[in-house]
Amino acid sequence: MDVASSAASTDMAEGEDGEERAWEELFPDALGLIFRNLSLQEILTVIPRVCKSWGRAVSGPYCWQEIDIEEWSQRCKPEQLDQMLHMLIARSSGSVRRLSVSGLHTESMFSFIADHAGSLQRLELPRSEISDSIVEIIAPRLSNITFLDVSYCRKIGARAIEAFGKHCKSLVSLRRRMHPLEVADKVCQDDEAYAIARSMPKLHHLETAYLLLTTRGVLEILSQCRDLEYLDLRGCWEVKLDDKYLKEWHSGLKVLGPDIIDCYEQNCWDECSDYSDSSVYSWEFMEDGEDVYEGVSDNDSIWEAEQGLEGLEVRFYGGGFTDAVTGFDWPPSP
Repeated sequence: MDVASSAASTDMAEGEDGEERAWEELFPDALGLIFRNLSLQEILTVIPRVCKSWGRAVSGPYCWQEIDIEEWSQRCKPEQLDQMLHMLIARSSGSVRRLSVSGLHTESMFSFIADHAGSLQRLELPRSEISDSIVEIIAPRLSNITFLDVSYCRKIGARAIEAFGKHCKSLVSLRRRMHPLEVADKVCQDDEAYAIARSMPKLHHLETAYLLLTTRGVLEILSQCRDLEYLDLRGCWEVKLDDKYLKEWHSGLKVLGPDIIDCYEQNCWDECSDYSDSSVYSWEFMEDGEDVYEGVSDNDSIWEAEQGLEGLEVRFYGGGFTDAVTGFDWPPSP
């Protein structure tokens, strides 16, 4: 690891005045800015072992104002995901501004996120098991959200979309992509388009790829969301937009689709390890934490907030998932 290894091998850093300063004397917020450029694996399994001050930094809020565990969460077990979220959100101390996680599977965890969302501005919950009813309850606690991703969330619909719009008054970006197989049992989803039009007039960026929308639904969005700059309609085969109308009423709008065929290769699956892979980072260092971190943190243990995590294993994989990859081959236009 470049940052950790270089710092570990050099006890001193040179300041602007030419004076040499110890790395461990850097302020925790400065260390947090540096560590934020590292991977989740490095922050959780390497950085804490370097020195006590670095251990304190990664146990505090400075590294966790942006929590992006979407890639890792696609491959972990449900109980591990809950433990990881509890740990990282607790570490953020209410300062988390961005949270990206895939496959949130309990409504209680959604509620836990909202309880600590005072500073949250960007919320990405693709493939999550949230429902209309829970969103209607939780949305009032997410009032500062400006970017929302609820792609591939099969259990929500127009009610949830409208609840988000009603309570997230600062929302300017919405990502609501679906996979064709997930909407195969539906005839039309224009009710979601109408919900967007009614409750999200400030949108600048909207992605509705493969929603079953019609021209009428999209025109309703365009008539109410006059600040739109980007509209993703890939796979919305029933939508036919008049270029003349777009130039007259939305001259600066960029429209992607609908007549675009998505062809995704699943090469990333070959790059990912399976559960038999030896690339397993157990939390064994928590068990001997008293030796490594003696006298560290608020109450003499930087892992106090993570009690009960000794059995948790964090698995990291060489490959990755992009926004385009959902695990399926996307069908061509009818």
